[in-house]
Amino acid sequence: MALEGHAIERAARLLSEARAAWALTGAGVSTASGIPDFRSPGGLWDLCDPEEVSSIGGFRRKPEAFYSFWMWRFRHMEQARPNAVHFLLAKLEGQGRMCGVITQNIDGLHRRAGSRTVFEVHGHVRSGACLLCRGAYPMAEIVHQTETQGIAQCPCGGLIKPDVVLFGEDLRPDFGRAWEETARADLLFVLGTSLTVWPVAGIVPRASALGATVIIANREPTPYDAQADVVLRGDLVETARLLGAALTVNGDA
Repeated sequence: MALEGHAIERAARLLSEARAAWALTGAGVSTASGIPDFRSPGGLWDLCDPEEVSSIGGFRRKPEAFYSFWMWRFRHMEQARPNAVHFLLAKLEGQGRMCGVITQNIDGLHRRAGSRTVFEVHGHVRSGACLLCRGAYPMAEIVHQTETQGIAQCPCGGLIKPDVVLFGEDLRPDFGRAWEETARADLLFVLGTSLTVWPVAGIVPRASALGATVIIANREPTPYDAQADVVLRGDLVETARLLGAALTVNGDA
């Protein structure tokens, strides 16, 4: 679907006027960087049973299956490069137009693009920790162990789990910080998420109820489009390009 010019212009104006804006991003932001999403047709959940390879119970029962499924994907994430969406959000933050990014993504691309305040509510792939002694390990060590022995294990005997949130685990403290910050937001810019995963999806109706302007940019409809002030339906990289141009015309980017 082609992006409508008036919607881009309205979104740019709202972003220009905001004084406490936050971005909320999902997997769709990173697909242009070559990282597949999970829930759309052809996504990762079409290839496997998430209970087996992405739950804490599955990890404990069959760690070999977890490592086999995820390690090459984690390496791929580390090699990926930020795209125009990541750079636009980093630029807006650098200009004082955005407070930061709340992301469900674990790939670290927002940080690599230059965003300074990033709440990674589902964790990240930079490191891991032993489930028994909580000893910390860089991802390079976890990858090395899985390549040489099939699993990553601490000398204490505990399994080393990457610092990502699996099904059945609590969200990271970053979620609590994001929840607090968005209570004070005057604009929430939602990009590349279906808004079907709770409790993160709950940030949107709560921010709207507290008076924040909501902009939703996603290829597919979300449950909260009706609460949005602007909906941008189309390719996110193209959306970022058009928004950047509109903000430049307005003297803001």
